[in-house]
Amino acid sequence: MKRPILSLLLLVSLALPAASQTYEQLCERASTAIERDSLDVAEQCIRAALRLDPANGRNALLFANLGTVQRLRGQLREALQSYTYALNMVPRNVPILSDRAALYLELGEADKARMDYSLVLDLQPDNKEALRMRAYIYSEQKDYQSARADYEHLLQLSPQDFNGRLGLAMLCQKEGKLKEALAILDAMVNEKGEGTSLVTAPQHAVVYVARAGVQQEAGNLPMALLDLEEAIRLDDSRAEAYLMRGQIYLSQHKKSEAKDDFEKAVERGIPPSDVAPLLKLCR
Repeated sequence: MKRPILSLLLLVSLALPAASQTYEQLCERASTAIERDSLDVAEQCIRAALRLDPANGRNALLFANLGTVQRLRGQLREALQSYTYALNMVPRNVPILSDRAALYLELGEADKARMDYSLVLDLQPDNKEALRMRAYIYSEQKDYQSARADYEHLLQLSPQDFNGRLGLAMLCQKEGKLKEALAILDAMVNEKGEGTSLVTAPQHAVVYVARAGVQQEAGNLPMALLDLEEAIRLDDSRAEAYLMRGQIYLSQHKKSEAKDDFEKAVERGIPPSDVAPLLKLCR
């Protein structure tokens, strides 16, 4: 988070007791504290402002900011309550609906997240983030027709959208449309020059891993291995690349190579419990 250089006056303001400040000063102080990652100060100021003027129409924003502070602290249920308080006051506020939807996803409550994203899209039919996220939820829930409709709408609005294109390719794979999935991923891998949606090496690596997965499902293991090697060259932190390559090596009875890759996958974040059964097969 960007940390602006504060003037001496603002530093003094941050040091003042919350009780000695006006509602407006408390709101400003809370905003500055959030920018500086001073979450304790931010919460103190927000709660003081709410006590000072509980009927103020700006309290919806304060509750939303309090939700953000709580979410950053990992207090997810408290954050959900704060976002809901805010939406009780301004039920058609798109940024707060989007924040609560993302939080519902974080809490594993996909249906409620989908409902909030749908409310956003009722208000703003071309909201790209809501289209992107609702499509993902539909895909995970195996409502492939609805997912495709959202991805296609998103890509009409923004043809080069990275997550939209990747999401549509993964949707095609789930539907068994492997040629369509490969066509999308091939285009992403091969595009060059200005206008490309692949800006960084890690983004390229993600696409190579995705294409490797499709190639693996299609039975083209040599091409899958080439894509995984390129993904690892571009971004050797990609745990799923090592996991997939290890699975392919294991299927080829290359147990030593498979074991090395499974251990690297664990080092890079794959839960050991997920890999333990595979490691047993490498003995």
